Amino acid sequence: MDLEGRFRTFIPGLGHEHVNAELKKRPFLLLCNHCENPACVRVCPTKATFKREDGVVMMDYHRCIGCRFCMAGCPYGARSFNFQDPRLSMRNEDTNMLYPTRTKGVVEKCNFCAERLVKGDMPLCVEACRNGAIHFGDLNDPNSEVRKLMESQPTIQRSASLGTFPNVYYII
Repeated sequence: MDLEGRFRTFIPGLGHEHVNAELKKRPFLLLCNHCENPACVRVCPTKATFKREDGVVMMDYHRCIGCRFCMAGCPYGARSFNFQDPRLSMRNEDTNMLYPTRTKGVVEKCNFCAERLVKGDMPLCVEACRNGAIHFGDLNDPNSEVRKLMESQPTIQRSASLGTFPNVYYII
């Protein structure tokens, strides 16, 4: 899915009939919400989708059989299926051997750049977003920068009423 397809105007399941018109037009990045209670993990027959102890919902691309149950189970539409080999559209200089390569016939999703987190780096979207629109941190640490930001700004979650307990918050 191209970057353009990762944005949606307004967040389904969020609002009510009197939502501010400006908010309805605002683009929201379509991310995996790394839920506390992820439906995608429960429906995966091969356990290719799993949740780490730190809360990051991961995928093992080698275990994925492409059944797309996780796509159906995810209420956020945050997964995409590789109908063609994603490596074919990459130039050789874009290939980075340090990171896992997805293949044709598997589902993929945001994993908060887990391979970067292991090294102590921020997810690439956070690093690349120079205007400070994307923040990342430990929600369980009341002294973390992200928690302080959330306490000082109004935030929303996508479809929080579904019982998945999403861990991605949007500042409005």
